[in-house]
Amino acid sequence: MSKFDLIVVGGGPAGYVAAIRGAQLGLKAAVIEKEHLGGICLNWGCIPTKALLRTAEVAHLLEHSEDFGFKVSGVKFDLKKAVERSRNISSQLAKGVAHLLKKNKVTVIEGAAKLAGKGKIDVTKKDGKKETVEAKNIVLATGARSRTLPGLESDGKLIWTYREAMVPESMPKSLLVIGSGAIGIEFASFYRSLGVEVTVVEMLDRILPVEDEEVSKFAQKAFEKQGINILTSATTRSLKKGKDSVEVTIDVKGKTEELTVDRVIVAVGIVGNVENLGLEEVGVKVEKTHVVTNEWCQTKVPGIYAIGDVAGPPWLAHKGSHEGVLCVEKIAGTRGVHPLDPTKIPGCTYSMPQVASVGYTEAAAKKKGMKIKVGRFPFNANGKAIALGEAEGFIKTIFDEKTGELLGAHMVGAEVTELIQGFVIARTMEATEADIMATVFPHPTLSEMMHEAVLDAYGKAIHY
Repeated sequence: MSKFDLIVVGGGPAGYVAAIRGAQLGLKAAVIEKEHLGGICLNWGCIPTKALLRTAEVAHLLEHSEDFGFKVSGVKFDLKKAVERSRNISSQLAKGVAHLLKKNKVTVIEGAAKLAGKGKIDVTKKDGKKETVEAKNIVLATGARSRTLPGLESDGKLIWTYREAMVPESMPKSLLVIGSGAIGIEFASFYRSLGVEVTVVEMLDRILPVEDEEVSKFAQKAFEKQGINILTSATTRSLKKGKDSVEVTIDVKGKTEELTVDRVIVAVGIVGNVENLGLEEVGVKVEKTHVVTNEWCQTKVPGIYAIGDVAGPPWLAHKGSHEGVLCVEKIAGTRGVHPLDPTKIPGCTYSMPQVASVGYTEAAAKKKGMKIKVGRFPFNANGKAIALGEAEGFIKTIFDEKTGELLGAHMVGAEVTELIQGFVIARTMEATEADIMATVFPHPTLSEMMHEAVLDAYGKAIHY
């Protein structure tokens, strides 16, 4: 029996990061992965979708090429080439993860893992052979998968999950996206940018429901301007599959609508991969398909931890990676480890326009009884945004009126997924409005809008 100090079950962004950090801290570490290193994020999520969205951005620039002094004609789109590029990028990065694990002397065990008593894991290899490995500390990082709803199950041909949506054999003429979270909106944006007729159905009263309400409203208007049909307060009642199309019945604010589309993408959330791990047998608690943990990622069973998507929301790769580090550092007894504060985790949606946020929304801050100051600054008042031809969007900041603490920041517009990190650092360092106001922002940049949005909260904006 092979023995380790640390075994991580799952080689995604939470798992492989935990294993590498453990090895750096002197622990004999191993990763058990049954499918592919890098997990869903690297192989079927974060990375390949961004490669496809880059294709959509190029299409957007070509569409507006005359604004920049170009006359472009005869442009042809090669779907196979775009998908191939996306898959090659994923493959390249997966190999990079394997290299990093090898470099840090982390043992990689291929197979399906199942807890087999205190400190033991049975591993079933692809050829059916089994082996048992042992470790004092076991970290579960098995990730999650798309949620399915009765009557909306994917068939891989007409009704897609994110996997099929990333590798289409041909471009549909029309598409229905069920769900308007980050995944649904990114696919809606990608396909619409390439000429597909897109309809988005959202059960709640606004799209991107976790975002600040002002951002949601602005984003919806921008998407509708691009030609995306958005139905809120709507429920998909039935999908009737034909030979090469789907008849859809939707209840919208008390009325019934019917439409026919070529393909349907179901993006209604995710469920944790908790099956067949032996969790119940060893006493690990599971609620709503997610492993229950404390602030240190510990389950109630000594020596068993859970990180990343399987441990619950927010379902973000960077949240999982951070949990991997803090979990293993706590195991190793590293000084200065802090629990993860969910209000300091940024969220990003890579649509056009992009959406990014951190901390409390205006509504959430008010609900907590906080007295706040709110600042805003529009993209169309920023020189760099205008020069880029991306003058659509705004930045919003929320401060505690009494202490000046930055409570939240919310953005919609070009490159805000890159800009948000400035406010994330400010939240982490507990910066006040005075700290940010005293910071010199380079000119001309989009980041100047961050400064102005802070100034505006206190009636000091210069350029608006």
